Amino acid sequence: MDTDDLRKSYIEIVASVREYMEEQLRLGFLETELREPEKKLPYADFDLPNLTADAESCTKCPLHETRNSVVFGVGDTSADLMFIGEAPGADEDKQGEPFVGRAGQLLTQIIEAGMKLKRSDVYIANVLKCRPPGNRNPASDEVETCSPYLIRQIELIQPKVIVALGSFAAQMLLGTKTGITRLRGEFHDCQVAGLNFPPHKKPPVVMPTYHPAYLLRNPNAKRDVWEDIQQVMAFLTDG
Repeated sequence: MDTDDLRKSYIEIVASVREYMEEQLRLGFLETELREPEKKLPYADFDLPNLTADAESCTKCPLHETRNSVVFGVGDTSADLMFIGEAPGADEDKQGEPFVGRAGQLLTQIIEAGMKLKRSDVYIANVLKCRPPGNRNPASDEVETCSPYLIRQIELIQPKVIVALGSFAAQMLLGTKTGITRLRGEFHDCQVAGLNFPPHKKPPVVMPTYHPAYLLRNPNAKRDVWEDIQQVMAFLTDG
């Protein structure tokens, strides 16, 4: 057999193999073998106690060097409503509980006086679990490192609505750089990559609104927040 015949035979074999593989793929026989394995998010197999324990011993970013407490979360672990802020402040760092300072007292008023719920009826957390020194804004690498804890919290609690308090929480949950003023006032689909909910549960909707600390500096914005909260109340009642 000369060179041209060998080349022709080789091309025919390759074409035959390709045709066979395409047919098998079309029929689904090779789907399992050839599909790229799904990547699990960190902590995908953790329950809430294990997740809390892991966070409390976390040294993944420099914030662990200056913290007094890991501020993980508090409230009803099967709540329909979650409030998520950006990071603990000084009071939270001392007490180990989110939203216990002046801004936290205002949030409690919104929940209890405004929504007629108990603070213990909702779940409250932050994007960051450790306080940034001097209450500075969270750094992007800190958000990236810490957010898997929050993602798993959301998966375990399975809320219907998340109220994102301030730009950092809203931007992380919605995968955007848009500011809170433009985001607030309407519901958005949660855009957290890899968020895994059971088939019978819908992923939460997100209502961005101003952070309570902002309201302490800008009392006129309280009306906007109350309008947002009324939408949340209506959603939970209708749902």
